[in-house]
Amino acid sequence: QVQVAESGGGLVQAGGSLRLSCQAAGRTFASDVGGWHRQVPGKEREYVSAISRYRGSVYYAESVKGRLTISRDDARNTVYLQMSSLKPGDTAVYYCAVQRQGSNTWDYWGQGTQVTVSS
Repeated sequence: QVQVAESGGGLVQAGGSLRLSCQAAGRTFASDVGGWHRQVPGKEREYVSAISRYRGSVYYAESVKGRLTISRDDARNTVYLQMSSLKPGDTAVYYCAVQRQGSNTWDYWGQGTQVTVSS
């Protein structure tokens, strides 16, 4: 059974930084795409960033470009999201997701980690 677990959320002041981690257990992660999404109560889940397999290309939503950096460590089955210059508008629950090779959807999701940015 595949389990995805996020960590690293918390409370930070505007302009501050956080690093989120996402570890996938139960499968070999190197062939998967790792991604981050976020959701604010009452709104749809929003795509944030993704990193392709084998340390490949990275993708960002326009709203976070230049402030967030996604990376992966396949030896640790882990994807990271380094968040800098945080804004109150970044406040959300951040979810990690994994897309299996050959899939066109996010196959596995974590439970989410809360990020709160105070003004």
